[in-house]
Amino acid sequence: MRSTADAPLAPLTTMRVGGPAPLLLEPETEQELLDTASEVWDSGLDWFVLGGGSNVVVGDDGFDGTVIRVATTGIAPVMSKVGTARLRVQAGHSWDDLVRHTVEQGLAGMEALSGIPGSVGASPIQNIGAYGQEVESSIVSLDFLDAGTGAVRRMQRDELELSYRSSVFKRGLEGVVLSVTFELSDAGDGLSSPVQYAQLASALGVRVGERAPLSEVRAAVLALRASKGMVLDPADPDAVSAGSFFTNPIVSERFARTLPGDAPRWQVEPEEPAVVVPLGELVDGMEIPSIDDRSASPLPTEYHVKLSAAWLIEHAGIRRGFSLPGSRAAVSSKHTLALVNRGGASGDEIGQLARYVQGRVLAEFGVLLQPEPLFVGHSL
Repeated sequence: MRSTADAPLAPLTTMRVGGPAPLLLEPETEQELLDTASEVWDSGLDWFVLGGGSNVVVGDDGFDGTVIRVATTGIAPVMSKVGTARLRVQAGHSWDDLVRHTVEQGLAGMEALSGIPGSVGASPIQNIGAYGQEVESSIVSLDFLDAGTGAVRRMQRDELELSYRSSVFKRGLEGVVLSVTFELSDAGDGLSSPVQYAQLASALGVRVGERAPLSEVRAAVLALRASKGMVLDPADPDAVSAGSFFTNPIVSERFARTLPGDAPRWQVEPEEPAVVVPLGELVDGMEIPSIDDRSASPLPTEYHVKLSAAWLIEHAGIRRGFSLPGSRAAVSSKHTLALVNRGGASGDEIGQLARYVQGRVLAEFGVLLQPEPLFVGHSL
């Protein structure tokens, strides 16, 4: 296991910002990860688990504690049913390397998630999704070292409380994901799952709901992501980012009707009740709601609507490539949903730009965009 004192964290993140940590530990086997986490927790020091660093924005002062960077790798087949294949994958394994492996093996269910940076262990925490696929549809279970009990738990998918870009881990369950078990389709014909995203279907020359060769789906997704600066590429300055910086807001259908008619929206089932509070009537200790429909009544529970954060940003007057005067942080020149480090940006500059974007969208549409990355050592 590698151990580094006064370790710079910026090079370990795709945003390339942030200060150091007093100690960085990088366990490379599952047993090392178990032992390391237990020892760090017993020390009583602050700790933080880092995976691929693709969804993290570290503050300029760094993190005052121990960072456990999960470096475990490995893909192992486990018992499967006819027509399916199950894989147990170590938490530190590269997500895109796993997707590449499944495509090469003729396994369907992850191909539209190609090109997403980060590690396998982070995939259920963030509940990643793209181009009509969600990781939750492939997850069977995961092995988790619980910081509260010090015991390893095998958590089934239903226990993970997966929802849009969220999970039980984002709601307070602390510990370390050790491995994740996935189940994929093995039809033997080399074709993908039904393509569910119109832009991807168009790129493939098929109709929504049709299937296509797995390798072609992966290639098309990688090309689409690259066109938006969403694939890690040292030659692309727009790739120095945390990917999509804001989640697509989910609001009530009633509120969505107050938006311009051309604002993209998709109906979704409500997952938990939300409460709308007028701006200016917040009380101490209350979290700012994600929307404001100028009413103090609860949101209707019939159904909710997902909006396009990118559309809201663009129509709030923020163009691609926008930056604040003198700042080295900017909106991507390829996609308004990504904030990028143009070279030497600080964590504070990223935060300033994010708050400015939030403020413009809130003023224009009454929607408070929520950041997708985790902020470490500072807050938005």
